[in-house]
Amino acid sequence: MAELSKTDEAVDAPAEVIEEKALEAFAAPVERGEPILQVRNLVKHFPLTKGILMKRQIGAVKAVDGVSFDLYQGETLGIVGESGCGKSTVAKLLMLLETATSGEVFYKGQDITKLSGRALKAVRRNIQMVFQDPYTSLNPRMTVGDIIGEPFEIHPEVAPKGDRRRKVQELLDVVGLNPEYINRYPHQFSGGQRQRIGIARGLALNPEIIICDEPVSALDVSVQAQVINLMEKLQDEFNLSYIFIAHDLSIVRHISDRVGVMYLGKMAEIGTDTQIYDHPTHPYTQALLSAVPVPDPEVREQRERIILTGDVPSPANPPSGCRFRTRCWKAEDRCATEEPLLAIPTRFKGKDTPAAHVSACHFAEEKAILAV
Repeated sequence: MAELSKTDEAVDAPAEVIEEKALEAFAAPVERGEPILQVRNLVKHFPLTKGILMKRQIGAVKAVDGVSFDLYQGETLGIVGESGCGKSTVAKLLMLLETATSGEVFYKGQDITKLSGRALKAVRRNIQMVFQDPYTSLNPRMTVGDIIGEPFEIHPEVAPKGDRRRKVQELLDVVGLNPEYINRYPHQFSGGQRQRIGIARGLALNPEIIICDEPVSALDVSVQAQVINLMEKLQDEFNLSYIFIAHDLSIVRHISDRVGVMYLGKMAEIGTDTQIYDHPTHPYTQALLSAVPVPDPEVREQRERIILTGDVPSPANPPSGCRFRTRCWKAEDRCATEEPLLAIPTRFKGKDTPAAHVSACHFAEEKAILAV
């Protein structure tokens, strides 16, 4: 494909219109209906201060800096990116474990970032989380029965007090653990079993959305497969929606319907699993895919390996314009002065091609990477 010229505009409408069209573009197919979760321009800046007694702010770590996406009922949205790109911070913001600097999170049309007290408690019942470390996320002084049953103490309307033990045993059985393990402690289980306990705790209140923050990264490969298969089975059984955060691109493709690629606090590209993996248009996505290990030696020889130069910039002082430009082989003067918006590139607009998905790059073009 020919390179875009410097004058070839990625968009040709006002910023407000562009943003709305971009959100429409990376939405799931129409048949899914309205999104169950809508994230709009989510921002989280952690202040940097100086001084001991008289503290003053001298800057901010821009962990998340304008992230938008939709999640549909029964769908899995994968979020990938390097360490430090803001994936886990997004998860905490969606759970309101961190307070957003700005932006909106709509759950069934209601902005949950404005909620507090009972209203927030009611929403949290429907949005649960599975944490990365299956050991530190479980209280070592509590039995499995107490850990899984704790949500019932917070939301007693879900299960009467006399019925909670039976409910916990049912949940253990659902995630593939012996119900008789109810009186054991976390240290008596393997890593995979502990993650199953975390999943059971997440399922206790019959949520509609589960946010999975690297739920299998601490597990062995064989155990990873078991947990992923369990999550897919539970999704079909309970019609769950997942936000699945991970580093492993092969696992993300296996479980996700759509994928968002993050870089330095922003979304670089969003599309279906086929669009992202087989027809990536953003240089960062292409570099990530080229780094995926491939067991077949013939494929390894044929594949172009993209080596990025330099280090990831500090989120406290991100580059102007495009944040990826300091490591990008396509960077030009325009990239330093004009921030690319998440939109369908001009060359693909109106075309029935998998490359016609949103990408935050002035010079986006399709590049096939033999990866996963």
